[in-house]
Amino acid sequence: MAFGRFDRGADDTPMSEINMTPLIDVMLVLLVIFILTAPLLSGHIALRLPASAAAPAPRPQHALDVSVQRDGRLYLGTEAVDAKQLEQAFANAAHAAPDTELRIRADTAVPYGRVAAVMGAAQHAGLAHIGLVTAPPTH
Repeated sequence: MAFGRFDRGADDTPMSEINMTPLIDVMLVLLVIFILTAPLLSGHIALRLPASAAAPAPRPQHALDVSVQRDGRLYLGTEAVDAKQLEQAFANAAHAAPDTELRIRADTAVPYGRVAAVMGAAQHAGLAHIGLVTAPPTH
C-alpha cells in the first residue's frame, strides 16, 4: 500500500454506483425547511393597518374577523369571500350568537365607502358589536 492511497484489491476499475447518502441528506434538509416555512406563508393577508394609540380591547367570546384589502377583496378569516357570502356569514353568526363581535381589518388605502358597506351589511344582519382593528403606534 502506497502512502495516501487505499488498497482496492486486484480490481482497479472505478466504482460505478451512485452514493445516495448525500442526496438523501440534502432532500431531508429541504423537506424540513419546507415544513417549517409552509405554515408561515399560508395564513397571511397583506394589509397596512392604520396606527392608533388606543388601548387594546379585551378578546370577545364570539368574534368574526373580516379583512378588506387595498383592491377591495374581502376575506372572512383567511378565506376569500364575495359580498353575498359575507352577508350570509353575518346572518349566520348573528343567528348563532347575537353578541358576536365583528372585527374589521381594512388597509389604509381602502376607501371609506367600502368599509362603511361592510359595516352596514353587518348591522343589517343583526351584528351590533363592530370594531376596527388598528396597528399599535410606532415610536
